[in-house]
Formats: sequence, C-alpha cells, structure tokens
Amino acid sequence: MAGSCVRRMITDSKAPQKVDVICQHSADGTIIPLRVRLVDEDGQKQVFNIKEYMDISHKGSYTTHDGVFVTDRNLVFECKIVVLDTVRKITLYYAPSTAFWTMTI
Repeated sequence: MAGSCVRRMITDSKAPQKVDVICQHSADGTIIPLRVRLVDEDGQKQVFNIKEYMDISHKGSYTTHDGVFVTDRNLVFECKIVVLDTVRKITLYYAPSTAFWTMTI
C-alpha cells in the first residue's frame, strides 16, 4: 500500500513541494545533496538516496521548465532517485532567504 502512495506522490506532483534534504557541506563550500525525504499521502516519511546530481545554480534569474522562479541566490540541482525500481528525475531548489528546500518532478 505504501508503494502505491509513493508512486502517486512521485508521478502526480507538478507543483513544488517542501522536502527535507540531507546534504554534504564540503570544505570548499560546495553543497552536495545526498538524500531527500518526502511525506507520502498516508503521512509516512519516505527517504530516497540521490544517485546522481548536477548543480545548475547561478545562471541568473529565470523561470525553470517547472515554473519555479529562481535567482543567482538559489541553489538548483537536477537529481536522479530510484522509486520502486524506477529511476526518476527530480529538481531540488534551495532558497536561502526562506531556508526551505522544494522539489519538482
């Protein structure tokens, strides 16, 4: 049952949703996203390891293909996670002004 909730959560969501992100902060100031934690439709927390990521931050102010407005201050990562044996692409956004991470699919 939880598997179907996770699948719907990962495939049906279009709007940015707040998520928890576990990161590595390197000595040179680099931030590397390691895991993302979501709350599914049943209120259960689901954790996904980030298998691949690409930092696409610092490209000026623009609206992403997901409809999210970002500036040079935002961190933006394109990531791959595995959900029920399927690789899914997600985009993670961090806004220092609010200290929130959001995710789009």
